[in-house]
Amino acid sequence: MITLIQLEYIVAVDTHRHFAQAAEHCFVTQPTLSMQIKKLEDDLGIKIFDRSKQPVIPTDIGQEVLERARGVLAGAEGINDLVKHHLKDYSGELRVGIIPTLAPYLLPLFAGTLKKDFPGVILYFEELITERIAEKLHKGQLDAGVFVTPFNDPGIVEQHVFYEEMLVYAHPEHKLAGKEHVRVADAAQPDIWLLSDGHCFRNQVVNLCSYKPQEHNELPFSLEGGSLETLIRVIDREGGFTLIPELACASLNPEQKNNLIQFSDARPVREVSVCYSRYYIKRRLIQLLIDEIRKAVPMQMQQEGQGEVVKWKN
Repeated sequence: MITLIQLEYIVAVDTHRHFAQAAEHCFVTQPTLSMQIKKLEDDLGIKIFDRSKQPVIPTDIGQEVLERARGVLAGAEGINDLVKHHLKDYSGELRVGIIPTLAPYLLPLFAGTLKKDFPGVILYFEELITERIAEKLHKGQLDAGVFVTPFNDPGIVEQHVFYEEMLVYAHPEHKLAGKEHVRVADAAQPDIWLLSDGHCFRNQVVNLCSYKPQEHNELPFSLEGGSLETLIRVIDREGGFTLIPELACASLNPEQKNNLIQFSDARPVREVSVCYSRYYIKRRLIQLLIDEIRKAVPMQMQQEGQGEVVKWKN
């Protein structure tokens, strides 16, 4: 007979890809964990893990078993969450991944208020690129992620929260500077500064401008920035331009805000969503997260259809 404990153990091994680390995570000895997994494999008549590989990996049938196991465990945990929801008990731990082009601008708007209004909620935020957030959502290492969609992963649910405009930020002496509006085609220029690979906003900028980074040849030095702040500081000093999302504009000083330019022939926006595994639990806390973010951002940013969503992932 399959037990929830056995399912917890195989999911832990799949998450950590190491029996000793999985045992430590489950607060049991490695022999205990290994014995229970071996018993499950014997009862099922299959091998769930290929122990000849390092790190250990699931077999093909083991991968299917693990998928079902995560669903069963989520369903069991969901009973506790259902009761807490019924009792209006907003307590528990919420682990959230958030992308670097949102974290500095969005977190200060709502995280402190959420904690103050709901002291029973223990919040953990981790700043990661989207692909790493998705990986951790699948493994159950995060409860939710805040990133830009569409992401197009059948295992992840996307709940759209707001839409932020993409604007040009140019050096005061740049050819685009001083204009009230520019066309999207005007942004396909070789003196554009970009974020490094892995950032979804980089992909959005490249897709929007139909720009080929290899044509990047009119800058004083080569840089693929890790943050929007880095690009802005370099532009202020060295020239050129970039694109920045709407929330980032609030952190600019009055002089820097004069360097912002909107697009005239389109209103490109990025769609920001709270995302979670389709086997998600803690629905009350995830909904609380969504509600608090919506309270923190302007109402007009929450209206769907206010601009053209720029995709970053095929």
